[in-house]
Amino acid sequence: MNRTDRLMAILLELQARGGARADDLARTFEVSVRTVYRDLQALSEGGVPLVGTPGKGYRLMEGYFLPPLSFTASEAAVLALGGGFIRERVDAELRQAADSALRKLDGVLPKEQREAVARWRRELRFPRLRAPASESRLAQLRLAVQERRVVRLLYQTRRRPVPEPRHVEPISLVLLGEAWHLAAYCRLRRAPRLFRLDRIDALAVLDERFTLDARHQVGPEHGDPPDGLEQARVRFDPAVERWVRERQPFTFLGEEATPEGPVFVYALRDEQALLGWLLSWGAAVEVLSPPSLRMRLAREAAAVVRRHADAQEFGNLPPATATTVSGALS
Repeated sequence: MNRTDRLMAILLELQARGGARADDLARTFEVSVRTVYRDLQALSEGGVPLVGTPGKGYRLMEGYFLPPLSFTASEAAVLALGGGFIRERVDAELRQAADSALRKLDGVLPKEQREAVARWRRELRFPRLRAPASESRLAQLRLAVQERRVVRLLYQTRRRPVPEPRHVEPISLVLLGEAWHLAAYCRLRRAPRLFRLDRIDALAVLDERFTLDARHQVGPEHGDPPDGLEQARVRFDPAVERWVRERQPFTFLGEEATPEGPVFVYALRDEQALLGWLLSWGAAVEVLSPPSLRMRLAREAAAVVRRHADAQEFGNLPPATATTVSGALS
C-alpha cells in the first residue's frame, strides 16, 4: 500500500472507529509506529482536524467527516455483497484488497446504512460451492494476464490419457460454474481456448511477452465462438425444456424458434464435453446437427445399452424400447 492510499485508509479507520491508538494503526497497516506518527502529522498539515488524547489515541474533531459518497442502502449493500462474493473466490492478494475495500465502505456509511447492509448480508448469501483453484496458481496466472506473458502449461483434457504441454497467450481469467478458467490463445491449436485451472498439472510463466491482436478476440463474452467455429443444434422434449434452460453449459449461444418448437444452439468447442451433457438428458434429447455429433450420441447410447443389458434382457423391455435398442445396436 503506498502512502497516499494509507493516509486515506487511516482517515477512514478513524472515522469508522471513532478513534485509534498509534500502536493499533501500526498493526492494522503493517507499518512502524513512527510511520503512523508521520502519517498523522501529514493529515494534520493537510487540514484534517485531529485530536490526540494521552492513553486513548487519536480521533477526528467532532463534526468533521469525509464528503459522503451518497450511497443508498441498496447501493451500499450491492457493493458489500459483491466484495464478499469476490473475496471467497480469489487469491490472497485480491482477498486482502477486498477486505480493505469493504472496510473503507463501512467507514463512510452512516450507522443506519451499516445496519441495512448487515441485514442484506444475512438475507442474500453467496456460499462458495466448491474449493477454489490453487491460490498460488490463480495469482501466477493473474500476473501473467496483466503482464501479457506467455505461459507453458501441462494440461489434461478428457480426450487424452496423459497431460500434454501447451504454450498459451493468456487473455483473462473467467469464473464459470464456480470453476476458474484461463481464456488464452493456444499456440498448439492456433485458436482461443478455455483452460480449467483444476486441469492444469503444472505451469510456468515465461519471460516472453506478447501483444494482443485479432487472434485473441473471442467476442464480448468468452462463451462466444470465434468466427467459423462449428455449432450444434439440439431439440429437447417439451417436458424438459424448462429444466434444460436452468442447466445450460457455457457454450450455449441461444434458441431458434421453429414450427416444431425451440432449437437450442451450442458452440462446438469441445464435442466430448457437450456429448456428456447431452447424454444426461436421456431419450428427451435429439441432435439435429452436425451429423458427426448426432452419430456420436447414437454410438454412445448404444455402448451404454451393451454395458447394461444383453439380448435376453431385451425381451423384458417395452416393445418401443426394445425396437429402439435393437436399432441402436445394429
